[in-house]
Amino acid sequence: MLKDQDRIFTNLYGMHDRSLAGAKKRGHWNGTKEILARGREAIVNEMKASGLRGRGGAGFPTGLKWSFMPKQSDGRPSYLVVNADESEPGTCKDREIMRHDPHTLIEGCLIASFAMGANACYIYIRGEYIREREALQAAIDEAYEAGLIGKNACKSGFEFDLYVHHGAGAYICGEETALLESLEGKKGMPRMKPPFPAGAGLYGCPTTVNNVESIAVVPTILRRGADWFASFGRPNNTGTKLFAISGHVENPCVVEEEMSISLRELLDKHCGGVRGGWDNLKAVIPGGSSVPCLPGSVCDDAIMDFDWLREQKSGLGTAAVIVMDQSTDIIKAIWRLSKFYKHESCGQCTPCREGTGWMMRVMDRLVRGEAEVEEIDLLFDVTKQVEGHTICALGDAAAWPIQGLIRHFRGEIEDRIKAQRTGRRGAIAAE
Repeated sequence: MLKDQDRIFTNLYGMHDRSLAGAKKRGHWNGTKEILARGREAIVNEMKASGLRGRGGAGFPTGLKWSFMPKQSDGRPSYLVVNADESEPGTCKDREIMRHDPHTLIEGCLIASFAMGANACYIYIRGEYIREREALQAAIDEAYEAGLIGKNACKSGFEFDLYVHHGAGAYICGEETALLESLEGKKGMPRMKPPFPAGAGLYGCPTTVNNVESIAVVPTILRRGADWFASFGRPNNTGTKLFAISGHVENPCVVEEEMSISLRELLDKHCGGVRGGWDNLKAVIPGGSSVPCLPGSVCDDAIMDFDWLREQKSGLGTAAVIVMDQSTDIIKAIWRLSKFYKHESCGQCTPCREGTGWMMRVMDRLVRGEAEVEEIDLLFDVTKQVEGHTICALGDAAAWPIQGLIRHFRGEIEDRIKAQRTGRRGAIAAE
């Protein structure tokens, strides 16, 4: 279990002063000039050594991503774009950083931008995050006034500007290339890759897009050293991580813990356990709504990191843990996610545009039991035709929850169809 002195986010719950003075008291902005003086290459190498993997869901090594940026400019400017469009159902970790600990993010933006030779950074914040944007903007204004960012950031001679851009509440804009399109004032539709953003991103210039949490942990890693960060979690799954736990637990919360903590310890220590006791656990979605659920039987040994969950055909995603107890109508819960992905599809790719609606309509009938048993296999087959056949990962995100449902709860779907046939009330959908 993570000790208090090892927490990176020291004001996650807003109990302390979130202003610049408060942040400095808690050790932020301490020695930032000296960190920049190490030089670009040293910072990127330290990030690689820390083993930090992207905290936005994909889990791509952050230091490696930074190293793709051009070392010498060809005349085009470089940009850092921070993805603060936290729209994944169940996910609410980045908002706590922006609302209560914004200076961790701002300092991270400065250091990361310096490491990639970017003189400007855009934070693309979700449309619904009004208070978060206000807190973030107030903190940016403070940092400008104190000379920490701007013409001569932290007296390092590096010129750095930071802008907040407000989205309009579209889930698809959380995908990095759709986010760039939206930033440019166009429709939020994902781009074909290649070219990747590091080659041609915002305004056709070299760009790196990182999640809020990935950037906010950077200053602490560089202050305390890569070895310190890498000492948490299993190899290839290192560091501390924000977990957002919701659903059927006694105390839903956002908490910073070390990677590779067991699911049971996470729920028991921080959430007071599953509602009605551990044996009442039916399923858990371990990483935000787009990853497949795990049944209670697997959860006994579940480890919260990228590799273990991938081995179970699920994923850590954003580490938004949605807990469901035995009272849950799991078929209806997954139908609700299908409805969400149908609504949020941008319609650019045929498999996603047509498939999300088709899958939702079949799920709609499965909820009521008004289907044939053979349609379960047909639905699974269609999810496989959508998955991996679209420009961005929204097709996968729509397919995976349904695959998880069929993989682990097929018996429940079949029971409901049979119950509907015979008129038994027991297995019919909850109202």
